[in-house]
Amino acid sequence: MRTSSLISLTSWLPIVLLVLVALGALVAWAGHLGHGKAVVTACLRAAVQLGGVSVVISWVIAYSAASAGFILLMYGVATFTAGRRIAGGRELWLAGVPIAAGTAPVLAVLMTSGAISTDGIVVIPVAGILLGGCLTATTLAGRRALDELAQRKGEVEAALALGFTPRDAALEICRPAAAQALVPALDQTRTVGLVTLPGAFVGMLIGGASPIEAGVVQLVVLVALLAAEAVAILVTVEIAARGGFTR
Repeated sequence: MRTSSLISLTSWLPIVLLVLVALGALVAWAGHLGHGKAVVTACLRAAVQLGGVSVVISWVIAYSAASAGFILLMYGVATFTAGRRIAGGRELWLAGVPIAAGTAPVLAVLMTSGAISTDGIVVIPVAGILLGGCLTATTLAGRRALDELAQRKGEVEAALALGFTPRDAALEICRPAAAQALVPALDQTRTVGLVTLPGAFVGMLIGGASPIEAGVVQLVVLVALLAAEAVAILVTVEIAARGGFTR
């Protein structure tokens, strides 16, 4: 069976997916990357989770309360994932602060300005994009900040001896490295249309929108994502500098 979507639903599709999963796992194992098993489990989780979402999404988008609950669920998972990657322990849920700080105001601006519809079918995927971007930015910024503070502990102590406050001393050391977490979003925005055609653009075209409409939607998504990630990184660095994350 063939469809008009980007992916052709043929009998070969399950085999192709299995081959790609095996290829990714084999390369990770043979290259000693340490993530061979993780590639397989991540793909299996993606299949199960997307299957579950496909089943419930039609019900969720019909009710505002259900849509809000679904977004909160995504936020909780993003918080847990980022917190576990950065530090774990009691401070795990601190990762939710930068994720919320980046996602909430940007989503609020988009909704209150009328740039996006308040219907669940629109708000849920946009919120998911923002949460996913902030999850990645928070994780990268947090890990790099803590790594720098651990490796350059002597420089922090030297700054303290010069009269810096503990926060300012930590910021001087960890902020430049943590700020690199914004580079992927910057590169994606700079090269859109030249290197890749992102999902929102392709999805709009497949859905029947004109190339101009698809381009406008993708621009809004990219700009919103860049703003959300910048806020998330700033808040993450601040928490790390104040000793909020520990390993």
